[in-house]
Amino acid sequence: MTGKIKGISGPTVSVDMTGLKLYDRVYVGHSMLTGEVVRLEKAMAVVQVYEDTRGLGIGEPVKGVGMLLTVRLGPGLLSGMFDGLQRPLKRLKEDTGVFITGGKEIYAIDYMKNWKFYPLKKRGEDIKIGDVLGYIEEGAFKHFIYSHHSGRIKWITDGDCSLNEAIGEVEDGSMLLGCHEWPVRMPRPYKRKLSPSKPLITGQRCIDFLFPIARGGTVIMPGGFGTGKTILEQSIAKFADVDIVVYVGCGERGNEIAELIDDFATLTDPWTGMGLMERTILVVNTSNMPVAAREASIYTAVTMAEYYRDMGYHVLLLADSLSRWAEALREISSSLEEMPGEEGYPTYLASRLSSFFERAGVVETLSGKVGSLSMVLSVSPPGGDFTEPVTQACLRTAGAFLMLDTSLAHKRHFPAINYFQSYSLYAKDVIPNFKERVSSQWEELLNRCREMLHREDALREVAEVVGIEGLQDADRLLMKASGMIRLEFLCQNAYTDDAFSSPERTISKIAEILKFYGHAEEMLKHGVPLDEVLKQ
Repeated sequence: MTGKIKGISGPTVSVDMTGLKLYDRVYVGHSMLTGEVVRLEKAMAVVQVYEDTRGLGIGEPVKGVGMLLTVRLGPGLLSGMFDGLQRPLKRLKEDTGVFITGGKEIYAIDYMKNWKFYPLKKRGEDIKIGDVLGYIEEGAFKHFIYSHHSGRIKWITDGDCSLNEAIGEVEDGSMLLGCHEWPVRMPRPYKRKLSPSKPLITGQRCIDFLFPIARGGTVIMPGGFGTGKTILEQSIAKFADVDIVVYVGCGERGNEIAELIDDFATLTDPWTGMGLMERTILVVNTSNMPVAAREASIYTAVTMAEYYRDMGYHVLLLADSLSRWAEALREISSSLEEMPGEEGYPTYLASRLSSFFERAGVVETLSGKVGSLSMVLSVSPPGGDFTEPVTQACLRTAGAFLMLDTSLAHKRHFPAINYFQSYSLYAKDVIPNFKERVSSQWEELLNRCREMLHREDALREVAEVVGIEGLQDADRLLMKASGMIRLEFLCQNAYTDDAFSSPERTISKIAEILKFYGHAEEMLKHGVPLDEVLKQ
C-alpha cells in the first residue's frame, strides 16, 4: 500500500491512502520516517509521525507496513539503551553521529550474535503455545524462549545459534524462533492475575516502613519542581529488590539521564553483587527528542517489562515523568483537532492512564511461572498543584500515593515524602510478611512512630506560640524524639552509604530511637530533669 502526503500539521500527516487499519505502522516521506495511523476517513488517513517532521513536503510518498507499531523481543535487551521506538541509541550514534537524524531503522537486538541455546524439549514432544522450549544465558539471567506454535517438534537446536535463524520446527512446518515482535499497545497474555502480597523493598526507610509497596503494585510520586522526584526514582531503580529494572526517561532533561547512565555503569546491585546495568533496560526520550515518540515510549517500555515478567521474573518499571507523557498526548490531540477536556488534555486521558496502570500486577504466566510487574511513576504537576488532571487521573488507579512536599524539600529533608498526606493501600497485605521475615514488632513500632509524628505535629503549633521552652518536659521530650525520627530515620542521603537501608537496618534504627524515647519517658516520670535525661 502506497500513497502521498496531502497535508502536514506538526507531527501529524494526512495521506491519500486506503486499505489501512487503525494503528497500522507506516513509513512517511523520502526519509522513511516511522508513523502510526491514528484516524481513518473515507479516502484519507491521518498518521502520527514519531520523528521530527521538519523538511517533510507535500506529495512525498507514504508506504504501509501492514502491521501495528511493535517492539522486538528476544535475548540482548538487557543493558540496552533505546529511544521511544526501541532503536538502540549506541548503534544509532555510530551510524548518525551525536545528533540523531530521522528515518534510520535499526533493529533493537543483534540478530547476528551467536548465543548458546539449552533446549528443555526434545524431538517428538508435543508442545502448545506458551510452553518453554529452552533458554539462553543472558548475563546472570536465564532468558527463556517460548513457543508461539502448537504441535509436535520435528527438530530443535542444541548449542550455538543466532536469532536470524530458527531454533526448531514443528511437524506442520511452523518455525520456532528465538525472538518475535509484539504490538506495544496490546498487553501480553497470561493465565490469571494474582493478588499482590509480598513487599517490594526499595531501600528507602520512609517508603518501606511507613508506606510499603507490594510487588505488582502501582505507585505515583507527584511533586513540584525541586522536590527530588528524579533522584528518588533513580535511588529506587538502583536498590529495589527486583530482578529486572526498566527505566523510562520520558521528556526529562538530557543531563539527568546522562548522570543516571554514569551511575548505573559503575554501581553494584546490593542484592546480587552484579553491575546495575546488567539487570537494567533504559528507554530514553529526552525533552529535545520528538514529542510523538515520547507518547509511545512508555508503551515500548512496558511491553519489554511484560516480556521479562512472562519468564517468571520480578520486574520494576519506572517512568519519569507521566506529566511529560500527558503533555505529548495533549499536543498530539491538539494537532488532530480533537475536542479538548480539562486544561486542554484529551477527554480520554484518564482511560489511557488506567489501561496503562492495569498492565502492572502479579500474574501466573502461560507456562505456569509466577512473575510480577511493579510500577513507580513520577508526576510533575505544574506549580505543585495536585488537583490538576494528570495527578487526579492517576489517583483513581494507583495503589500508593507518595506526595513529595515542597516545604520539606526547602528544609533539605529528602526524600521529601509528606508523611501525613501520603498513603499505601498495600500496607495491610505486606506488613504480615515483614512481621514474619524481619521482626514481629514491625507493626507495633510502625503504630508508635505514626502516633509520635501526629502528636508532634499538634504540639508544633503550640511551640510556635509559647516557644519550645514554654512546653512541659514530656512535650519537649516528644519533640526531641520526633525530631530524631524525622532527621535521622526518615531522611536519607542519596549520595552516601545511607542511600540503601535493608529492612533489618530500618527496623533496628527505628527501634533504637523508640527505645531511647521510652527510657527517657520513664526517667521523667521518676522525677529526673529533662536536661539530665538528654545527657544519658
